[in-house]
Amino acid sequence: MKRVFTIKNLHLLLSSFIIIPVGLVYGFSPNLLFEVNLNSIDEHNIFKAIMGLYIAFGFLFILGVFDAKFWKSATLANAFLMFGLASGRIFSLFSDGIPSTFFCFGIIGEMILGTFALYQYKKQTTT
Repeated sequence: MKRVFTIKNLHLLLSSFIIIPVGLVYGFSPNLLFEVNLNSIDEHNIFKAIMGLYIAFGFLFILGVFDAKFWKSATLANAFLMFGLASGRIFSLFSDGIPSTFFCFGIIGEMILGTFALYQYKKQTTT
């Protein structure tokens, strides 16, 4: 039986355990974690689309853990997603101001996960 809880898969496991629940909150109850009030169907639609993206990425990460054919793709997607989220948040720091502590920790976590994903990718593809 394949071992899934290895250091090689840590970034994928952590990211999927974080991103799927966060996606569900975005889609069904964004005001639970965020100071946001959705007032139109279009606003709800945008948040449901974000939920779909997060859940899709989460399942790609899980697929990468359980199927070696998808590990490289999942790992690169993980790095791109985490660095994309972090860069958007950093841009927001300068254009909008300092967000809540939750989002400040999010930047740090996203940078760590993105960096670790690239480290694992390089390590696994050069050996």
